[in-house]
Amino acid sequence: MFADPARVRVAVRLRPRNAEELVADADFPDGVELQPELKRLKLRKNNWDSETYQFDEVFPDTASQKRVYEVVAKPVVESVLDGYNGTVMAYGQTGTGKTYTLGKLGEEDCADRGIMVRALEDIMADTNPENDTVCVSYLQLYMESIQDLLAPERDNIPIAEDPKTGDVSLPGATLIQLKNYKSFIGLLQTGEANRVAANTKLNTESSRSHAVLLVSVLRCFHSFPFSFRFSSNENGSRNSRAPVIRRSKLLIVDLAGSERVDKSGSEGITLEEAKFINLSLTALGKCINALAENSPHVPTRDSKLTRLLRDSFGGSARTSLITTIGPSPRHRGETASTILFGQRAMKVENMLKLKEEFDYKSLCRRLEADLDKLIVENERHVKAVVDAEEELHDKLNEARSRVAEAEGKLASALGDTEELRRQALHHVNDIKSLEKKLEENAAGLNSQKEVPEQCVADQLTELKERLDKERLTRENLELELRMLQNKENYSTGSTEAIKNEEILNLKKKLDEESKQRKKREEEIRNLRYQLAQSNEDAEIKRIEKGGSGRSSFGSDSPLNLHRPNILRDTINGQRATIAKLFEQVGLQKILSLLESEDADVRVHAVKVVANLAAEEANQEKIVEAGGLKSLLVLLGNSEDETIRRVAAGAIANLAMNEKNQELIMGQGGITLLATTANEAEDPQTLRMVAGAIANLCGNETLQVKLRDEGGIKALLGMVRTRHPDVLAQVARGIANFAKCESRAVSQSGHRVGRSLLIEDGALPWIVANANNESSPIRRHIELALCHLAQHEVNARDLATGGALWELVRISRECSREDIRNLAQKTLNASSVFQAELRRLHVSY
Repeated sequence: MFADPARVRVAVRLRPRNAEELVADADFPDGVELQPELKRLKLRKNNWDSETYQFDEVFPDTASQKRVYEVVAKPVVESVLDGYNGTVMAYGQTGTGKTYTLGKLGEEDCADRGIMVRALEDIMADTNPENDTVCVSYLQLYMESIQDLLAPERDNIPIAEDPKTGDVSLPGATLIQLKNYKSFIGLLQTGEANRVAANTKLNTESSRSHAVLLVSVLRCFHSFPFSFRFSSNENGSRNSRAPVIRRSKLLIVDLAGSERVDKSGSEGITLEEAKFINLSLTALGKCINALAENSPHVPTRDSKLTRLLRDSFGGSARTSLITTIGPSPRHRGETASTILFGQRAMKVENMLKLKEEFDYKSLCRRLEADLDKLIVENERHVKAVVDAEEELHDKLNEARSRVAEAEGKLASALGDTEELRRQALHHVNDIKSLEKKLEENAAGLNSQKEVPEQCVADQLTELKERLDKERLTRENLELELRMLQNKENYSTGSTEAIKNEEILNLKKKLDEESKQRKKREEEIRNLRYQLAQSNEDAEIKRIEKGGSGRSSFGSDSPLNLHRPNILRDTINGQRATIAKLFEQVGLQKILSLLESEDADVRVHAVKVVANLAAEEANQEKIVEAGGLKSLLVLLGNSEDETIRRVAAGAIANLAMNEKNQELIMGQGGITLLATTANEAEDPQTLRMVAGAIANLCGNETLQVKLRDEGGIKALLGMVRTRHPDVLAQVARGIANFAKCESRAVSQSGHRVGRSLLIEDGALPWIVANANNESSPIRRHIELALCHLAQHEVNARDLATGGALWELVRISRECSREDIRNLAQKTLNASSVFQAELRRLHVSY
């Protein structure tokens, strides 16, 4: 952002003579002599004397609308597109062509288009609807009251000034986002139809109000790289760029004409209008004089017109002024006044400022979304790794069982082989004994000569047959033994090979999965660290600008990720201690200590009861023993802030049970909670109270009683703290109430009137926080809006209260698909919303 001096540029435009002047001034020369080539004019004092004035540009009566726009307004429009504020204004006597110069639509002849139409045509041509936003408001200042020309029911709109920057804004004005050039023409026609005009002697359609067209331009650029990178796909990474936002606004001001009452013939209401017009123009003239003379005091607060134009004269906007004059010598005084106004305005200098900032919020939201995606991917990857490990473990067990089975078969085969080997040895021994016996028989034959020859031959044949049979058996056994040995060797080798191959494959797959898992965890750690750095940069930036404290990431910031585990361990330890105390002492004894005269004893006792109430199993025992009544008494009578806070927290825990909710309401609990909400200032106490009321808001049968006893008023009253935790509980309670109310109407239809929330004045806060930076607050409010809009009787209040635009935004931008679909369904179902959107030419 930087500042650059720029003087107010002033041009003069001469109106041609009209039919009346052609007749009345036929014998008189023009009161003004123009010298366009020298950019000056001469104002005749009489027939022989005149005064000369120098301007930035002088337009004769033949100058075209296009040339006037390119010289006067186009440089301002280009500055607005570059990020500077700009103002184009027309000043002059009534009937000299101010509205023609600025607001002519050119419906019959396109060459007659004025500055408003041509400026918006250039802006829409130079912006990109995907990244840039162009919004318009069309207002009139009528009798010192600012009225909305696009929504005539909105009048007396207040002017707000930022105490830090000094920027002027109109928070109650209709702000419509433009999608194309044609929609702007329709809006301009609607505004012109609602503008106040009257017939006077000087002008048949004299504007009786100052018209202001406010064009807001928001442009987003991605030209500045951010300080870190993160992976976008498996092939590589991309640079994350911090969006640069340039905000600027263009004011096109059609001032009502100054007039003298004796010449215009104003009377009645037109006379009152003329008084207010001349007073506001006089106040503007005083401010111009003070700025031209470098006066230490500029009376900008004398009129709403000067407050609106505070940035245009002596501020940070680039300003062009076109003064319109007539040629008739009869109005020499008014022409001279207009020329002198322009001369003084040329002495005013503005300091141009480029309004540029880094959009850390959108960057953080995008990084949060990316982080969520990576967390989801990591969870899926971890689940896949766990599944793969389990599958691998199952396969390994299966392989081990197969190996054990193969080993069993191998042991069995070895046993069979050993048995065959023993049988073979036995047969070999038999063969040896037969051979030995054969040798002995042969020796006996030689010694016994008397043995017959035939007998010997028979014995020899028998022995040979037995020997051949034993030899064949031995050969078969040896062959079978060799086959079993080969089978054993093959089986052992193939089983070991298969087992080794499977183990190697499984180890390889496990190593790859482990590497991928470590890589993902490293990426998440880096991204969390980078996100933390981004958060710290945003915090430093806000502190430098004067902002405060809470990160957009809330308690879930990566800088705080280690805290929940520590807190959980502490709470578990406390609960274990309290459970032990509960068993040793007993519930009745603990509840009796709530009435102790010693304040410290009461504090410790109520803390123990609150911790016991956090466990669902203890809640029924506490209520049956009278603990709820004791807690309500403490909440209503105790002056100790700690006791009230802890008692409210215990009641909030008990209020999570539907049966207990009816008991709390029946014993006057909502009245006590509402009283505590009005009296307490500690944010933590208010958070507990808001949580208890929010739980009660979720009971359909108790809604009317809760509202009658001040529950809704108490919720809305607690927003005074502006503490995000308190606001989150308030938003939750409103969402619960709206949801139950909508469900009750849709199921039974017993209510036909407006929502109790709207009747108690909750709608302005709901609309103001529908786009809150805190995600919990925003989500609850978006849900509440959708439920309120489902009941047709609430639609008119929502439309006039600004909620319609939030519903349109929710239907487009909400990150939760269920809420986005609910908003779209509600808009389609409501005839009131459909009619309003058609009237404003808005599509969604």
